[in-house]
Amino acid sequence: MTRALEANGGPLVTEKSNSIPKSQLSDIYRRMVTIRKAEEAMGDLSLSGELPGPVHLYIGQEATAVGVCSHLADDDWVASTHRGHGHFLAKGGVPREMFAEVFGKATGICRGMGGSMHVADFKRGILGANGIVGGGIGITMGAALGASLDGKGKVAVAFFGDGAANQGVLMEALNVASLWKLPIILVCENNGFSEFSPASTVTAGEIWKRAEAFEVPGVEVDGNDVFAVWETAFAAIYRARSGQGPTLIEAATYRLRGHVEYEHTFLSKPYRTDDEVKQKALSEPLVVFRTHCLENGLLTEHELSAVEADVSAQIAEAIAFAREAPAPAVQQARRFMFA
Repeated sequence: MTRALEANGGPLVTEKSNSIPKSQLSDIYRRMVTIRKAEEAMGDLSLSGELPGPVHLYIGQEATAVGVCSHLADDDWVASTHRGHGHFLAKGGVPREMFAEVFGKATGICRGMGGSMHVADFKRGILGANGIVGGGIGITMGAALGASLDGKGKVAVAFFGDGAANQGVLMEALNVASLWKLPIILVCENNGFSEFSPASTVTAGEIWKRAEAFEVPGVEVDGNDVFAVWETAFAAIYRARSGQGPTLIEAATYRLRGHVEYEHTFLSKPYRTDDEVKQKALSEPLVVFRTHCLENGLLTEHELSAVEADVSAQIAEAIAFAREAPAPAVQQARRFMFA
């Protein structure tokens, strides 16, 4: 399911959006499974008290990050949210470096000083996760301006949630990106909740339609269907690379875990039912992908299971690496924070 607006800046599709090549399907599934298994493990580690801080999991939203990042090179930029592990892994981040960071170890991708909400890897174009709601939008605008001035066809992608869509920075970004034809793709992952509030109680109208006021193409896509996200991202990124400017994508998805792990310890009452979550799990990204591939003869059960087993071993190794890694030296506390 995809709905799109054609704005004055040009139609969303400027070149035929082909479906995912069969040769890439295994890698697409591997990326989604890597996110899922890493997040499930991180949830267990958090609930057991082994991690030094809270984690906000991306489980249920894997198709959006993977569908978009599959089109990006290392020198393209992305900025993420407090729920940023999925984007980090989808863009090519290394699991063992991410786990070491979440454990607060010196071998972490940010030397243990960023933690769960600030994983970053500039050499892979990952500008970082961000604990500030909507904080990544402004950062990515700077990256898009730099890419525009550089003239080498690079693009920038800002991932943000439905809650961040109500921040003024989104309107400012749409305005400037439209005027300057910046190569940015603004991806709103509407997972149905702003922390503990159903989106319908705090967000008016349809987010993807906000682009129209700024003469920017807006698209709504099924964020649980990696095939649909892949095609939508293909078109938006093509527009950006060819100098036609920004696109706003609203990916409709659902987070299967809480806003933060162990939220049950401080919430006075639940904000959704277990039955709702179970029903939504029937159409989550891995289920949709597996069903599509098996029904259409694209991948076999053996091939899918082999990917899952291999990823499980990789995540187990990453956790062992993180556990055994050294803590940062005390002297590091004054480094990397000031210039």
